[in-house]
Amino acid sequence: MPRTIMHTTASKPRLALSTLAPVTFQSEIRAMTVECDRMGGINLAQGVCDTPVPAVVEAAAAQAMREGQNIYTRCDGIARLREAIVQKQGRDYGLMYDAEREVMVASGATAGLHATAMALLNPGDEVLVFEPFYGYHVNTLKSLRVNPVLVALAEPGFRLDLDALRSAVTPQTRAVLVNTPANPSGKIFSLAELEEVAELCRQHDLFLITDEIYEYFVYDGAQHICPATLEGMRERTIVISGFSKTYSITGWRIGYATADARWMPAMAHFHDLTYVCAPAPLQVGVAAGLEQLPPSFYSQLSAEYQAKREKMVAALQNAGMEPSIPAGAYYIMARVDHLPGKTAAEKARHLLKATGVAAVAGSAFFRPGRGENLLRFCFAKLDEELDEACSRLRKL
Repeated sequence: MPRTIMHTTASKPRLALSTLAPVTFQSEIRAMTVECDRMGGINLAQGVCDTPVPAVVEAAAAQAMREGQNIYTRCDGIARLREAIVQKQGRDYGLMYDAEREVMVASGATAGLHATAMALLNPGDEVLVFEPFYGYHVNTLKSLRVNPVLVALAEPGFRLDLDALRSAVTPQTRAVLVNTPANPSGKIFSLAELEEVAELCRQHDLFLITDEIYEYFVYDGAQHICPATLEGMRERTIVISGFSKTYSITGWRIGYATADARWMPAMAHFHDLTYVCAPAPLQVGVAAGLEQLPPSFYSQLSAEYQAKREKMVAALQNAGMEPSIPAGAYYIMARVDHLPGKTAAEKARHLLKATGVAAVAGSAFFRPGRGENLLRFCFAKLDEELDEACSRLRKL
């Protein structure tokens, strides 16, 4: 007998977006980049980091391409780069990892976070995220049906509010996510603050997921502390970082994660399913950078970006804005109460139209209703372009 298919007007349409799609959208960062490109403006909205690539990194990648290193690698990366990452973590933080079992080369730090969340978190789990937050952190969690729980940092100075942190923990809490140095605020979590976060993780048996992509962008003698170095934290901390910012290769998509051997196989599995592997010859270029660039490269990087920061702060002050001076990373949050517009997005578009300089609405980094008098400016630009942007802002 032929099967009879019944149709009812009450049935849900089959051709429809997922339940996630209506609550995910193009980030305000990318939206401003598109608008800036359309106008031919100067993009201080997106952290593209268009400064020169270190010669040794570029040359090694090009040579690898010419030599035919253009095929799939292991899903967790080439052995040379994994070993170089092990050496880096040992040199910088005294952390010892097994290159074969505890290191994953990822298709950017964003892919490292995605693989981590896929491997360790379940739908309905909660992850504590500090506010202001980086939108990709929050939206990555949401895309996997994991619930980000926002914990506001206290003003002034974006200080850890320990009471707010403790009160945010529920039976569904599975992890804490720390970005230090932080995008967008430039906050560097102090040792005392990280000790409090670590104690919370130990007390409630939580994972600690870190985003340390700006680890070398620290100013005024500040120091980046890797939370995995704290007592009892190596086994529960997933360190995520990368080379997009340090080597000015944001388009290469080479990041990494280090974690205890219990967690890494599942993380590598999900990285394989989504990305297969990071680009092979570009892994070679990054490995050469880690092996050959001297410590002075990283200290000079910090000094150069501190000088860029000073230029940007001065220009914003001259333009009548109130910048918050960042301790790290390469962004500045500034109050822009005097700019026309009811929302930060409107203020950002007014600024772009008036000066040809693109910034990001502060509301992109806060829960609804917050950040509407803030804009974020990126100063990871070539000096001549940054100087031109500063000149335009001063005329405002």
